Amino acid sequence: MRLLTAINIRLAQGILAVAGTALTALGLIVIYGVVLRYAFSDAPPYVEQVALLLVISVAMFGAAAGVRESGHIGLDSVVKKLPLKAQAFCTILAEILILTFAMMLFWGSLEMAISTYESTIPTLGISEAWRYFPPIVAAVLIALFAIEHLLSLLTSESGTTSWN
Repeated sequence: MRLLTAINIRLAQGILAVAGTALTALGLIVIYGVVLRYAFSDAPPYVEQVALLLVISVAMFGAAAGVRESGHIGLDSVVKKLPLKAQAFCTILAEILILTFAMMLFWGSLEMAISTYESTIPTLGISEAWRYFPPIVAAVLIALFAIEHLLSLLTSESGTTSWN
């Protein structure tokens, strides 16, 4: 369990750094595109596609890091009124649902990547499958983080966690 936690902490830090870098790059590429479009009437055709790839990366990697820190939306006002055993059950159920979501995201993104592999993004000249790389990576990370949370809940090992 401690090894998984140590690995997940590093993965979360890394993916958060990637998301931050992608967000910075997104801001710069959008400013670049706007300046070229309105100041020079010469918008490069690739700006929109690069921005789209960066938006997908920021959203997916940020979501994965949010799952690691349990920063996702939770409506727990009713759960807090339940007995402790029912609260524990709801918490475990939520983690199982997150894990299920991660698996569905992985398979759906993988299927889309495979089905679009032969197509290219015209302005970039790369495969359309690259659009599905961030969700695939994020799905694997979300699954790892959910497994860590589940193991921690089931073993009552909370001393090494950083969430909540």
